[in-house]
Amino acid sequence: MTKPSPPIRVAVADDSVLLREGLVRLFEEAGFETVGSFGDAKGLLAELDSLNADVVVLDVRMPPTYRDEGVRAAIEIRRSRPGVGILLLSQYVEATYAEELLGASAGGVGYLLKDRVASLDELQDAVSRIAAGGTVLDPEVVRELLSHRRDPLVTLTPRETEVLQLMAEGLNNQGVAARLVIGLGAVEKNVTAIFSKLGLDASGSEHRRVLAVLRYLRS
Repeated sequence: MTKPSPPIRVAVADDSVLLREGLVRLFEEAGFETVGSFGDAKGLLAELDSLNADVVVLDVRMPPTYRDEGVRAAIEIRRSRPGVGILLLSQYVEATYAEELLGASAGGVGYLLKDRVASLDELQDAVSRIAAGGTVLDPEVVRELLSHRRDPLVTLTPRETEVLQLMAEGLNNQGVAARLVIGLGAVEKNVTAIFSKLGLDASGSEHRRVLAVLRYLRS
């Protein structure tokens, strides 16, 4: 007689209590075992070793900043425990970190948009496929990632875009700082981020400024 497979062990992290508890109930009704439920990524990471989860389901934006805590936690989990499946379930596509997560993964990862999950069966199936080493991606996530790869300018933050625009006007770092009424250190940090996101190596700051401006003007 074949011994039944153990249930898939799932941990959930989402700051919405209603959604989090709803997911717990859904997974239990699907025959999964919920081994942890957390309101932020920090709590999940602190308990991860003791949970022995097969799949972790995370929102992208969670406390304290509601920016990218979930997806950064997912990357950390994948690095430290590569056997744990990851499902990002969110309203947002965080292209920069998602590409890092997916690019470093051999499988067992998924990214679905909450508003586009058509049925509970679809969500249950996604968790099962991820636990088995599969990959599950919403088509909208795929489109965003492809767009991100075609044009690295879309990865710039609003502030970085402002800085690049002023660089294109010919302002140096001091001029950018004066125009935006921010510190010189903040400008330098944004300029460094621009160079990194546009893939410009450290072959000379002035040369990179020219290349960055040309990239912007051609877009």
